[in-house]
Amino acid sequence: MRAFRLHKGLVAPIDRENVDTDAITPKQFLKSIKRSGFGPNLFDEWRYLDHGEPGQDPATRRPNPDFVLNLPRYQGASVLLARKNFGCGSSREHAPWAIEQFGFRALIAPSFADIFFNNCFKNGLLPIVLPEAQVARLFDEVAAFPGYELAIDLERQVVIRPDGSELAFEVEPFRKQCLLGGLDEIGLTLRHADLIRAFEAERLLRRPWLTHRLPG
Repeated sequence: MRAFRLHKGLVAPIDRENVDTDAITPKQFLKSIKRSGFGPNLFDEWRYLDHGEPGQDPATRRPNPDFVLNLPRYQGASVLLARKNFGCGSSREHAPWAIEQFGFRALIAPSFADIFFNNCFKNGLLPIVLPEAQVARLFDEVAAFPGYELAIDLERQVVIRPDGSELAFEVEPFRKQCLLGGLDEIGLTLRHADLIRAFEAERLLRRPWLTHRLPG
């Protein structure tokens, strides 16, 4: 998992409330359990005018020219601005996979669905909760200024606007340290690899029959 410390990036707005995980990653793309290849199908039913299926070449499809992520001014965006209750619906982890693989590093909204919120941290995404009035002001500024960028300092827990003003946000200390260190649950476990190996070696010395296999 990539570490998150200080990030500055172009902001793309998704100006809809209650965006669910089926809109983020439609159901037909859940057939794969690989943790890669989902970026091209982020918001698939909104980004394209034709129906998408796994394995299709995006270059052969018909993009929706009116969808925000297809507009030239938002190409290369890495901060996603959203309205309240973003990520509601089913608990599919494919949703944050697609968002991260599309190129986003952080999301800002007044609220997130709980399971989606937790899944973001497990996949190197930083979901930031700000008051609704502050989010509304950011939407206005993004619309008014092409190329609008925000800087996000996780260590200091602030979002820095182009004029230098700062918006503070809260993040649970354990999750913060995991993001700063680039550690998901597997990474946290592997920090104790030497202790795990030592335990297994001692266990087999005490119970050598555990290595035996039944015939056939």
